[in-house]
Amino acid sequence: MTTLADPPATSQAPPTARARRAPGRPRRSRAGRTMKAGPLAYAILGVAVLFSAFPFYWTIVAASRSNADLASVPPALLLGPHLIRNFEAVLAEADIGKALLNSLIVSGSITLGTVLCCTLAGFAFAKLRFRGRGALLAVTVGMMMIPPQLGVIPLFMLIAELGWVNQLQAVILPGLVSAFGVFFMRQYLVQSLPDELIEAARVDGASTARIFWSIVVPIARPGMAVLGLLTFMAAWNDFFWPIVALSSSEPTVQVALRQLGGGYVQDQSVIMAGTLLGTLPVLLVFVLLGRQIVGGIMQGAVKG
Repeated sequence: MTTLADPPATSQAPPTARARRAPGRPRRSRAGRTMKAGPLAYAILGVAVLFSAFPFYWTIVAASRSNADLASVPPALLLGPHLIRNFEAVLAEADIGKALLNSLIVSGSITLGTVLCCTLAGFAFAKLRFRGRGALLAVTVGMMMIPPQLGVIPLFMLIAELGWVNQLQAVILPGLVSAFGVFFMRQYLVQSLPDELIEAARVDGASTARIFWSIVVPIARPGMAVLGLLTFMAAWNDFFWPIVALSSSEPTVQVALRQLGGGYVQDQSVIMAGTLLGTLPVLLVFVLLGRQIVGGIMQGAVKG
C-alpha cells in the first residue's frame, strides 16, 4: 500500500519592515514621525512672506512714482515710469556716490574689526583659563546695559582733542569692538568648539595663535558670518553718531539721505529712491553671506 508523500514545506521569510509599510504612509525616522507641512502651514508662511516683503516692494513702487501719485487716494501699488528720473534727482540733490563709498569704508572696516576682535575675545573667554576671567566677562555683559548716548559727549571731546572731527576714523574706531559681539562669539564657541580639539593641538605643539587660526576660525565661521551681517547692518544704518562726528562734506548714506526731498513740500518719491539706493548694498551682503548665515543659525538650533 503506497502512501502519498506530504507536500514539501515552502519556507517563507517574514515580511520586512519595508514590505509591511503601506505605500502611501510617510517614512518614520528614528526620532519620530516625519513632519509634513499642510495647507495651513503654507498659508501662514505665505502671509508672513507678504508682510515681510511688502515694505521693500512699496519702497520700489514709491521710488518709481511721482509725489502726486503717492498723495493720491487710493495710492498706486504698481511700478511707475519715474524710477530713473528719481535716481537722477537723488544724484543731483546729494553726493550719494561719495556717501555710498564712505558708508562702505566705514561699515566694512567696523565689520572686519568687530568680527576679528570679538572672535579673539570670545575664544579667550570660552576656552582659555586666566585670572579674572569671570569678572571681565561680567563687566563686558554689563556694558551692554549702558545706553550708548551717555558716551557721546566725552567721545566727541576725545575725537576733537585728536583732531578727527569730520574724518572717517572718528566713526570707525569707536565701533571696532562691541560687548554684544564678544558675548555672542563666546556663547557660540562654548557650544561649537570641543575641548578635545584644543588639547590635541596642544599635544602636537601648536601655539595659541596657531590654534586660533587653524581650528577656531574654521569652526566659528558660521557664527562670524552672522555677527558680520548684524554688525554691517548696524554700522550702515547708524545715523546718530555719524551726524555728530561728520559734516555734509564727508557724509555717510544716512546723513546724505537727510538732504533729499528738501523744500516747502518734501518729495517723498526722491527720498524713497535714495532709500532704495542705500538698501541695495545690504541686500548684496546678505546674498554673499546668506549660506553661512543660515548654516550658523541651523547649527546653533541643533545644539543640545
